[in-house]
Amino acid sequence: MEARVAIETQSKHLVAVIGAGPAGLFAARQIASEDAHVVLLNRDIKPGGLAEYGIYPSKHKMKEGLRKQFRQILETHNIDYYGNLVVGQKGDLSLTDLRAMGFQAILVTVGAQGTKWLGIPGEDLVGVYHAKDIVYHYNQLPPFSEQRFVIGKQVAVIGVGNVMLDIAHWLIREVKVDEVVAVARRGPAEVKFTKKEMETVARNLDLDALEAEFVRSTPVMRSVGQDIAAARAFFLSALPKAEEPVSNTRFLFDFLASPSRIIGGERGVVRGLEVEDTTLVADDGDTKAKRLGTKRVIPVETVIFCIGDRVDENFGLAVRWNEFVKNPQPRFPVDGNSYEAFDPDANRPVDRVFVAGWSREASNGLVGIARKDGEIGAQAVLQYLQTLHPSKNPDHILEELRARLHRLEKHVVTKEEWQRLEAAEAAEAERLGLEEFKFKTNEEMLAAIQRAAEQLAG
Repeated sequence: MEARVAIETQSKHLVAVIGAGPAGLFAARQIASEDAHVVLLNRDIKPGGLAEYGIYPSKHKMKEGLRKQFRQILETHNIDYYGNLVVGQKGDLSLTDLRAMGFQAILVTVGAQGTKWLGIPGEDLVGVYHAKDIVYHYNQLPPFSEQRFVIGKQVAVIGVGNVMLDIAHWLIREVKVDEVVAVARRGPAEVKFTKKEMETVARNLDLDALEAEFVRSTPVMRSVGQDIAAARAFFLSALPKAEEPVSNTRFLFDFLASPSRIIGGERGVVRGLEVEDTTLVADDGDTKAKRLGTKRVIPVETVIFCIGDRVDENFGLAVRWNEFVKNPQPRFPVDGNSYEAFDPDANRPVDRVFVAGWSREASNGLVGIARKDGEIGAQAVLQYLQTLHPSKNPDHILEELRARLHRLEKHVVTKEEWQRLEAAEAAEAERLGLEEFKFKTNEEMLAAIQRAAEQLAG
């Protein structure tokens, strides 16, 4: 970490925001705009989180538009940034450390860094993965960028949301496997993806097989009053503007199928996905899947779970239903929602700690939803700060933090160093004639930062 001259802060309050994805960045901007000094602490070297490492790589225009906004936020004089820093019970810093230093409020926006599984037999076989690991891999987030994935010719993807279609996009247009089958517990009327995402792979749909699935599902859909024609029309609506195919991959759907077991073959590799047939039953104006007891096997060599995420149970906050526990009777609610972390064992709020974004509600929406929830979480923090006196010695606290980070046996990346890394990657992209270039490992990024520092030193 670079040496830095302490600059006297005129801000009234001192706030730590943990996690520099969309929720954390936009929350930091809002808090900083109300005369508070904000310190952003980020696990990754680069800021951006979901926007940097969760959006499909080919969406250059969208990603660059978000990066432009992030750059503007981080240019704010009363926002500090420290990357390559793990906050958690076993991290470089803990929530207890930050409170002891004197931060008046801590907003946790670390996203949902845990992985959610179904807990069925065979999840430990070679060839079974969680979508998040693969998304991080093709978006070149270390260390996932260097992970090796054993991808067979026939792949089952579990789930029917936009993340499933991102994985299908990668399998169909990049890996070019023989067959991708999307497995859904419910029927065709209850898919969660958008037409826009389907357009990337719609030309690979096996339309005869899709129609056969509709015919098979029709009696069940009709029994709960679902609109079969509308569901069919939604699938087909992606075809007119669909991208031209670049592989012969068959894209299939298998509806009314609940995974029950992953079957292994020799050397512990996947050879099939066992599913239990389901039906749909009405449930207070909604529908739910009911298992029927009959089972069958889908022959596949790889299984990828696209079923959402959960928060990290080792972070240092209580977890329930895949999310950090929130105060059921918040002191500072916003629109009736709680953003205050809660300790159910002690039956009290966690001192000075708030949660927002996917940390508050895991896997809810995309970048825009995370941004909005971060901004609303910031409102809760600001309400709390209004009850406090200004920080007595914020410069001493900031200096103590810098000294603590300097003592770590690792390179903690500052805002200025991240800006140099961006410039180095842009220069490399121009040299190679690419639209975008990313260093694949933390070591490569840190080496680029060091080279930039040496060039400045002359």
